[in-house]
Amino acid sequence: MPLSSAHAFERIEPIYRGPLPDVHAVERIPVTVYDQPGDASRAVAREIADLVTSRAQAGRKTVLGLATGSTPVGVYDELVRLHRQEGVSFASVVTFNLDEYWPMDPGALQSYRRFMCEHLFDQIDVPPDAIHIPDGLVSRADVAEHCIAYEAMIRDAGGIDLQILGIGRTGHIGFNEPGSPLESRTRLITLDSVTRSDAAADFFGEWNVPRQALTMGVGSILSARRVVLLAFGEHKASMVHRAVEEPLNISVSASTLQQHSDARFVLDRAAASRLWRFESPWVVGPLETMGLEWCDRSTRKAVLWLATKLSKPILKLTDEDYSEHGLQDLLSKRGRAYDVNIEVFRGMQNTITGWPGGKPGRSRKVRGVELGENVSASTAQPDPFPKRVVVFSPHPDDDVISMGGTFIRLCDQGHEVHVAYQTSGNIAVWDETAERHLDFFMECCRAFDKNDASHASETISEKIREFLRNKHAGEVDLPELQVIKGLIRRTEARAAARYSGVDPARIHFLDLPFYETGRVRKKPIGPDDIAITARLLEEVQPHQIYAAGDLSDPHGTHRVCLSAVVTAIDTLADREWMKQCELWLYRGAWQEWEPHEIDMAVPLSPDEVERKRRAIFKHESQKDSALYPGPTDSREFWQRAEARNRDTAKRYDSFGLPEYEAIEGFVLDRVGTRRIV
Repeated sequence: MPLSSAHAFERIEPIYRGPLPDVHAVERIPVTVYDQPGDASRAVAREIADLVTSRAQAGRKTVLGLATGSTPVGVYDELVRLHRQEGVSFASVVTFNLDEYWPMDPGALQSYRRFMCEHLFDQIDVPPDAIHIPDGLVSRADVAEHCIAYEAMIRDAGGIDLQILGIGRTGHIGFNEPGSPLESRTRLITLDSVTRSDAAADFFGEWNVPRQALTMGVGSILSARRVVLLAFGEHKASMVHRAVEEPLNISVSASTLQQHSDARFVLDRAAASRLWRFESPWVVGPLETMGLEWCDRSTRKAVLWLATKLSKPILKLTDEDYSEHGLQDLLSKRGRAYDVNIEVFRGMQNTITGWPGGKPGRSRKVRGVELGENVSASTAQPDPFPKRVVVFSPHPDDDVISMGGTFIRLCDQGHEVHVAYQTSGNIAVWDETAERHLDFFMECCRAFDKNDASHASETISEKIREFLRNKHAGEVDLPELQVIKGLIRRTEARAAARYSGVDPARIHFLDLPFYETGRVRKKPIGPDDIAITARLLEEVQPHQIYAAGDLSDPHGTHRVCLSAVVTAIDTLADREWMKQCELWLYRGAWQEWEPHEIDMAVPLSPDEVERKRRAIFKHESQKDSALYPGPTDSREFWQRAEARNRDTAKRYDSFGLPEYEAIEGFVLDRVGTRRIV
């Protein structure tokens, strides 16, 4: 099936370059939703630029309140572009940043001053004396006076015209943790443990995160004339829902924006996914009023929602069940409950396959639609068999964590399976683990070289040990130490792939350049990343591509790696082999596909679950305690994956479908209609 061609099922909505239709019925704050984070960032940047330009033309300054973190980076990148390419001037701008860690050296990697300079201030023409950021080195004795002075500077500047915000996992804006009063002003605050956990990756461990920060207060933020809060990604969805659709609660400081006369949330579709108009729009009102329709996908989502709500199998739902839970409109559009139930049940049934690459001499179906070469409505030609398969793994263990059972099955069923590890994963190795491997290497040198280890090896070894003895919290590793940590991840990945059945000649380490900064914060994706990815695809010419669609990765690597894959696919769209190539997206490390989203469900037996676990165990440096486990789940990755796979199987069972030990779910994606990246 060509990646660029349309097919009968309606899983993927059209891409919106502008905002999606607005809904006010249950949302207590105006919300604008864009299909993609980039679209949202560009729209907000244009709003800022237009405000700055119009006020400058009137001879007035613009006072901006700015935020840090990964969310506003897209806005700052676009402002830089507007300055360089369209001549937008920021010479009339005065800025006030929301917050800064305390204590914090302004030159430290984690400093918000450094962040703002790197991402914005050093690349536009804002006057240096117009930039204001809380001083992370102010003495404790002078903190109160400094905070009072910061508020005075905001007042003297005429107040903030436009305040940009993000939202934290505790619902905080700035560093206003749960319980921050409405009237609070700039002050020193103790950080919540959740906030410190979220920041752990930037500091190379939670123990290095400062316990306090200077922040503008809720009252300071509410005093701004206009407020725009940005949120992207599914990991923000729950807190966005609480802030927007639940009553004001000072335990969620973002909800205080409900009291502001000109506040707005700007979201991507993922961050908006828990809002009622996306999670269960039929509860809000007729779908037509929200620019939606009862297509196959929305019908499937509604029926599975109803079955889950009533704890009923799909085929036992009645007309009364639909009518009593806001789904009368669905029945009027799609027919009686019996017919809708059968349609959805068969669609879910058709997702289940034990042959992810297809059976020899047989065509395959996804929700009743034929897949394969030269398929027409009247005839279906068999799929190629065996298939050439490329599994892209953002980190060196995502392949076995997220689709290990399917990975092993593709190998067992005779397909030519290639695995491509997109990044080295070298920042996610403990220093102690690296030093232990260094000891092993040096002992090997001495054991096999009667003249002791080579002078070069001894020199490098001592250099690394000296660095580790004096390493500061959050300090970037030496290049030599980064190499050792990368080799640890590489050998583990190779062991896991071999165990899964992959020919060693088909194991590829791409080491995409965007990742190799030695820091958690990476470079933007670039032409070299795309070229490396495209080169591998051109070499293998796969029939199937598997890539991580697990975009709740808090460090953003999965999103960038998926972007590299789909952009590379776009560059190869005219190749003949691409006409029979499928792109399957997997999840598991950070989240799982919802049943209504799944296009292919690969069931796993108890033995296959055990084999998958053993493949994951080959990644010894991540076992027991991963360096960056993420902020939302303290379990080991193998535990998360098994629990999610078992939960998917239980949900299929609850719908009246066959009962399995576990299920790995996949979504079929295609070029030109991408809502994921």
